[in-house]
Amino acid sequence: MDRPSMLDGIRVLDLSRVLAGPWAGQLLADYGADVIKVERPGAGDDTRGWGPPWWGPADARMSAYYLSANRGKRSVAIDLATPEGAAMVRQLAAEADVLLENYKVGQLARYGLDAASLMALNPRLVYCSITGYGQDGPLAQAAGYDFAIQATGGLMSLTGEAQGTPGSQPQKVGVAVTDLFTGVYAGTAILAALVERGRTGRGRHIDAALLDVQVAMLANQASNHLVGGGVPRRMGNAHPNIVPYQVFETADGHLVLAIGNDGQFTRFCELAGHAELARDARYASNPQRVAHRNELVPILADWLRTRTTQAWVDLLEPQAVPCAPILDIQGVFAHPQVLARGLRVDLPSDTRVAAPPMPLVRNPMRFDGAAALADLAPPALDQQGDAIRAALARGEGWPTR
Repeated sequence: MDRPSMLDGIRVLDLSRVLAGPWAGQLLADYGADVIKVERPGAGDDTRGWGPPWWGPADARMSAYYLSANRGKRSVAIDLATPEGAAMVRQLAAEADVLLENYKVGQLARYGLDAASLMALNPRLVYCSITGYGQDGPLAQAAGYDFAIQATGGLMSLTGEAQGTPGSQPQKVGVAVTDLFTGVYAGTAILAALVERGRTGRGRHIDAALLDVQVAMLANQASNHLVGGGVPRRMGNAHPNIVPYQVFETADGHLVLAIGNDGQFTRFCELAGHAELARDARYASNPQRVAHRNELVPILADWLRTRTTQAWVDLLEPQAVPCAPILDIQGVFAHPQVLARGLRVDLPSDTRVAAPPMPLVRNPMRFDGAAALADLAPPALDQQGDAIRAALARGEGWPTR
């Protein structure tokens, strides 16, 4: 089956580094766009040095972190601070459809590479700026990091052991979730701007801020506060609006029980051998279960300890009672559903050195049954630089792949 390439013909100039911008660029590459990644000479993207672990031989190694966000791109090393480097970027931007950057507000204006300058050169350009706090406001000049934004944006106040648990403290999420959400939000905004450009012929300047995204990500918790007036607090693995919806101990480990409606609760009680509990007025409906959480949860906890995790899964899952074991990452990639869906991919390297294939996680989207996946492995620093610079020097414009 042919790989979906819905963005075939779209040219993306990626000046971003670390995660949010590169994640958006990789998303567009998976959908078929031609992405040129501009990196600092000598060092490249910061994440190239974020190891171990490393992939490849010592003289051509790349960090696993870098590999996760840079599939489908060509790399060219350009010093933007030099007149020659800025001129090369302008040449590329003149024929690009999209430009991604995550410099501090105003920094690219020093080199004539800001949105106003490049959109005057190329009115069709969709220029996406990703920053910590946005293009305006009192913190516009501040550097933004995922960890800090998770703190400032409220996510850490909701994450971690329940408030008052001895020795507990707010926790960050185990991956840089604000960066990743910002990359996805930026990608969808870029696609929307490209659709509009098809009607108007003009691009847009997209202002994507990590803090804005994090506040939007508060979702039902933000709504709980805005509507109810209370301040949501850490609840460990419990849910503020649904009961039972949390982690329980089993005879040999733990189980997620995620009951979302009264019918599921009734089936759970029947399967557990306690059908009478679902008929108790205190627990028959979700609002009542939330009101009587402190009485109900210990009862259920006693039940769950009587069987192993797998025994509960085998009992509940066939009867549509939502539950799941808690897998580590090794377990995830050995899971039969993950294997069946082909979420691990191994792309052959093109670094001109003997190296094993690169193990990567594919784009999760499928189109007409086919996975969207750029077939170009993450590039070594300046891997395509000579060819790109030569094409620009000859005045050929955007270099062909």
